[in-house]
Amino acid sequence: MRSLVGRTSRPAQGRRVGREARATSGQAVVEFALLYAAVILPLTFMIVFVAEMLWTWHSVVDFTRAGAQFAASHCWEADGSASNVLGWMESHVPPMIDQNQFQTNAAGIQVQYFSQAADGTLSPLSSCSDGGAICEPDAVSVSITTYQFTRFSSFFKLGNVLMPPFTTTIPMESGGYQDATGTCVADATQ
Repeated sequence: MRSLVGRTSRPAQGRRVGREARATSGQAVVEFALLYAAVILPLTFMIVFVAEMLWTWHSVVDFTRAGAQFAASHCWEADGSASNVLGWMESHVPPMIDQNQFQTNAAGIQVQYFSQAADGTLSPLSSCSDGGAICEPDAVSVSITTYQFTRFSSFFKLGNVLMPPFTTTIPMESGGYQDATGTCVADATQ
């Protein structure tokens, strides 16, 4: 008969048994939890929120362009109030984050009309001196000046991000005039 004393006292090489194996697997769980909490989760939120901010940026740029296009092709008001353009923009805000800032004009929507000199420079339109011709500006500028991205403040309790001004300037197209009579005909689809 062979002796069993030497065979049972030595564990198999490369294998950990008992308490040592359980400690190693617990260490891996703790390392993963720390890595996940400190790196992966914040990085994921950062990517999502930066993507939202870029999507909103793009929406505001397109919204500014649409407002300028509306202003260039619809009746302008000689008093400089541009209430028809502001009203249209406040009622046609695209679906986006912070939509209420644009609907209440907290984002600072501004409309300015310009006259163009012979050398191509633009100056703010102050009065019409066309000598009896139709008084129409040469260009229009629509700006959004005080928009603040508030998504971070509502989710992470961080401060608002003040976006830079968005401005679109385009030449006037028809200004709402249908013919040479000088009467501005409001579009029914405004």
